[in-house]
Amino acid sequence: MRLLFLSICLFFISFSNAQITINQSKNDNDLKLSALPYYSFGKGLGLTSPDSLFQLNIRFRMQNRVTYIENDGENGAYDGQIRRLRLRFDGYVGNPKFLYAIQLSFAPGDVGEIQEGENLNIIRDAVVFYRPNNHWNISFGQTKLPGNRQRVNSSGGLQLTDRTINNAKFTIDRDFGFQVHNMNEFKDKFSYNFKTAISSGEGRNSTDNPDDGVAVTGKVELFPFGAFSKDGTYFEGDVIREKKPKLMISGAFQQNNHARRTQGQLGNDLFEQRSMKSVLLDAMFKYNGWAAMTSYMSRTTNDNAITVNPLDISESNYAFVGNGFDYQLSYNTKTNYEFIGRYSIQKVGEDIKMFSPNTKQFSLGLTRYIWEHSFKVQGEINYDILDFYDGTSKNNWYLRFQVEIGI
Repeated sequence: MRLLFLSICLFFISFSNAQITINQSKNDNDLKLSALPYYSFGKGLGLTSPDSLFQLNIRFRMQNRVTYIENDGENGAYDGQIRRLRLRFDGYVGNPKFLYAIQLSFAPGDVGEIQEGENLNIIRDAVVFYRPNNHWNISFGQTKLPGNRQRVNSSGGLQLTDRTINNAKFTIDRDFGFQVHNMNEFKDKFSYNFKTAISSGEGRNSTDNPDDGVAVTGKVELFPFGAFSKDGTYFEGDVIREKKPKLMISGAFQQNNHARRTQGQLGNDLFEQRSMKSVLLDAMFKYNGWAAMTSYMSRTTNDNAITVNPLDISESNYAFVGNGFDYQLSYNTKTNYEFIGRYSIQKVGEDIKMFSPNTKQFSLGLTRYIWEHSFKVQGEINYDILDFYDGTSKNNWYLRFQVEIGI
């Protein structure tokens, strides 16, 4: 069955080699907002009022996947699902300097399990912008924070079918608040961006009782050789085939005061609040079909990461502290077949090493770009090594086939 599954994956990737001609308009109405780096190849479906006082642009995308999973000590299993189904609206009202963006999610893996008394997480982005010129973006609402590169990138702009294990544990994700971005990107000379945010620290769609803790985030991005072509910072792989070497180096820091969840903006509830500090470093290089990425992520707390239920001391939960490195290398051929390799290593903090293993992850992928990242077929094999505190280890792996399409 495993060989049959692999054969089907390879068949569909090969089948997608059929020649498809797509004409793209040069009058792209994509907003290109720095806080919302959605990947887009075309214009979407756009409507503008006759008096040009209102614009609405509609986009959708979906990811359909099937996975064969084999975890150590368990029987193998197949999982088929709609991993993501998104609907996005953006545009302006009254004046192109005043913009809005809304993104909704509908797949179970995006929305999360429906539980009594908890919010339904359909809303991913709901944010208004003031953009006085090309150098400044000022926003208010719920959207992604200026965090690590892979999280800031849309999931539609990934080379492999999912982000890394370190992104899953150490990212700072979405939050509600204010952001100010100063953008200074130029084609062939040194460029730089400064991004800041003050947010609630509670994550998306939170309606918990208010407290006096906020999250403060700052990020610097440097481009020694100038900006990437077609906003290439915001998607993985060199699908554009950069004609000159391009490099980005970035660093972000966040302090989330009185966080209530195990991963700051994400995770389950803690029994006591913890203030958390996150450091997020990234580098990206692209040239002539080659692309390389590396990142470092860490989280620490102001106190012991473990929290205990005061009503039942046998019950506890912990903030996920530790650090991790990711390394990713790829080559995209002239026929738009991309070969990707990734290695991740994650080390948990001393406070929680009895509860969570250190992990190594190896991933190999093959992607066929039909319409750049907007229509692609992906195959991936992933192998995890989990090393536990008691000296035992587990080896898990999966094989996955995924199709992504969107406008």
